[in-house]
Amino acid sequence: MAKNLYAESELAALAKEFRIKSGKSKADISRELKASRPSVQQAEENPEQSLTKLRIRIIEHCSPYRVTGPMYLLTKK
Repeated sequence: MAKNLYAESELAALAKEFRIKSGKSKADISRELKASRPSVQQAEENPEQSLTKLRIRIIEHCSPYRVTGPMYLLTKK
């Protein structure tokens, strides 16, 4: 990961990338974060939908990063 500043529209791809790298399924993440499976699907696949808080939770749960907005700076935990 070369950069550390991301637009809100890029968080969906990051959430999916970190979930996959963590080896967890969408069902695993939905259980662990107490979110519905369809919401996790939409958070990863539909960047135009306003699911920023869920995307941030997925990124922070599946990676060593903390997300700080509104510029969405990722820093090591």
